[in-house]
Amino acid sequence: MRPDHETRDDVVDLDAPLWLGEELGYRAREPRDRAEDQQTEDQHRGDTSAAPRRGDAARQGEARPPKDPAEQAREICLRLLAVRPRTRAELTQALRKRGVADEVSNAVLDRYREVGMIDDAAFAKAWVASRHHGRGLARRALAGELHRRGVDKELVGAALEEVDDETEAATARELVDRRLRSAGSAEPEVLLRRLVGMLARRGYPPGLAIRVVKEALAAAADERTASYAELLDPDAASDLVGEPDEPIR
Repeated sequence: MRPDHETRDDVVDLDAPLWLGEELGYRAREPRDRAEDQQTEDQHRGDTSAAPRRGDAARQGEARPPKDPAEQAREICLRLLAVRPRTRAELTQALRKRGVADEVSNAVLDRYREVGMIDDAAFAKAWVASRHHGRGLARRALAGELHRRGVDKELVGAALEEVDDETEAATARELVDRRLRSAGSAEPEVLLRRLVGMLARRGYPPGLAIRVVKEALAAAADERTASYAELLDPDAASDLVGEPDEPIR
């Protein structure tokens, strides 16, 4: 399996790129498809630069009648779902921004849930698997991301059951070992601060982060670093934890 930037609803979300859609069987959109979607979206928003000119409308005959609200809601949802899976809350927010009445929105989304086009439980499980194994996020960070996307608390809890304490600790150690291989000759104190900060950024509890880093430093080939780790008191090391040195991507 293969993830915070705020983007428009009708373009690829950097937190949930196209591979998440592949997890749930969604087809990736070609650039030309997205360009056509953008033109349609501009027309919905009243962008006169993208709307047909009067002369064009005259040549085509009468202007098209206003779309049925339910039809418009379905088109918006299908366009967004073609890019990547969405939670019900995400689609509800997108429809509301476009002026679709809540009763129309609820009817359309209820139908899409019945046929399996909206499945928050499957979305949450795919999200947890991909973001944990792909970016090494801990359960706390994963829960926060899913809550921000409107996934129900119970569904979040069920999805997080896939990541137990042992799995979380093993993933943290993998992250630390990978960073140590490219750390160069930094001072042990600097390594401790950077590594614990990196784990904290990904949602790991301070106690677990310090313990994992201590074990990794103790196993380091550098004798000075290993000696420092042996003398390190995890309970007192929290004072050395600084800001994370990189964002989650």
